[in-house]
Amino acid sequence: QVQLVESGGALVQPGGSLNLSCAASIKIDTINHMRWYRQTPGKQRELVATITSSGYTYYDDSVKGRFTISGDNAKNTVYLQMNSLKPEDTAVYYCFAGWNVLEYWGKGTLVTVSS
Repeated sequence: QVQLVESGGALVQPGGSLNLSCAASIKIDTINHMRWYRQTPGKQRELVATITSSGYTYYDDSVKGRFTISGDNAKNTVYLQMNSLKPEDTAVYYCFAGWNVLEYWGKGTLVTVSS
């Protein structure tokens, strides 16, 4: 069983920055891949960024160059640094872990980008 707890969501003005955290209950270097997804009302959850245990990263085109995913093995935490935020980045952001053949989700953290 893997527990994931997100934090860091807030109200921020366009052009601002936020750093989301996802604390895992197990060592993250044992997790095959960890991801950040986001979802807005009425829309499907969409993949934002991925990081694998080998350090490979992937970003959706909509966030490439603005968001950075990283991991801290000592803290068992994955981060999503979000810069140059836009109103269309407003969503609930979810942390996901793929561990062996199982999948785990956090409960989400709300990011609102508005002036």
